[in-house]
Amino acid sequence: MKTLNEHIKKGEYQKVYLIYGEEEYLKNQYRDRMKAAIIGDDTINYSYFEGDSTKAEDVISMCETMPFFSDRRLVIVSDSSFFKNANDKLADYIKKLPGYIVLIFVEKNVDKRNKVYKAVSSCGYVTEMKYQTPAMLKKWIAGMLSKEHYKVTEAACDLILEKTGANMELIRNEVNKLISYCAGRDAVMPQDVEAVCSTQTTSRIFEMIEAVAGKNRDKALSLYYDLLELKESPMLILYLIVRQFNGILQAKDYAASGMSSREVASYMKIQPFIAGKYLAQSKYFTADKIKEILRECADVEERIKQGRLQEKLGVEMIIIKYSV
Repeated sequence: MKTLNEHIKKGEYQKVYLIYGEEEYLKNQYRDRMKAAIIGDDTINYSYFEGDSTKAEDVISMCETMPFFSDRRLVIVSDSSFFKNANDKLADYIKKLPGYIVLIFVEKNVDKRNKVYKAVSSCGYVTEMKYQTPAMLKKWIAGMLSKEHYKVTEAACDLILEKTGANMELIRNEVNKLISYCAGRDAVMPQDVEAVCSTQTTSRIFEMIEAVAGKNRDKALSLYYDLLELKESPMLILYLIVRQFNGILQAKDYAASGMSSREVASYMKIQPFIAGKYLAQSKYFTADKIKEILRECADVEERIKQGRLQEKLGVEMIIIKYSV
């Protein structure tokens, strides 16, 4: 990110960029910032392609089109298949891009053995937008609020992250809500977060598992009923419970081998914030107990699919069984 910021600041650009990774907010932010800096509102010298049906020939054709009354032409390609599937034609073309072009690829997943990836890496600049650590996210939250002349307690930051997870787009939306809600005051407190910030489904699942671990049946059931009120289907909730316990089991195994929280996040390809949650919850369950719960979930799912058990009751039974 530092290198991209320097390129934008100096107005000096590589011919080709690859911005990839899991953090959609950062990818979109840098895509839009580079577009504004390179081409501004000029629509004549700008082309955009999206989707895995994008053809290399079309991208090359746009790159070969001379800019009109401008020094640069900008071409952005998002979520293509070029970094997953072989495309020798595009890989070869990237090595001889014309001097006026800035070609930006924005992708989620890439194969570093891919020829297009190697071409971009050798001829341009590649950067990965990773999930941010809780410490970085809290600093970002504090920075957004500080610009609007609000102070924020660490407890309030922690609570925001508990409700949103590490999704930066969700965090930004909740911070905007807090800015409006706290108008006329100079600080954001935990009670403000509780008052206006939405708890995401996955965060409620985390809370439910914590309640189950703490043998708090009433709280676990209350969270389940809250999800049903939000029109979440029992089968989706069951799926999320299974995903949660699979994550806890995997994190537990990695931690037992001596991995740090950040290493666990890297190996599991999840946000560090989520890895920390998994590791914290893994302390409340033995590996055998987690496997037992997963077998129970599979049995309940099978009985629901066979019509021998009602969806809502099936999930309810699991929650009750393991929270008493």
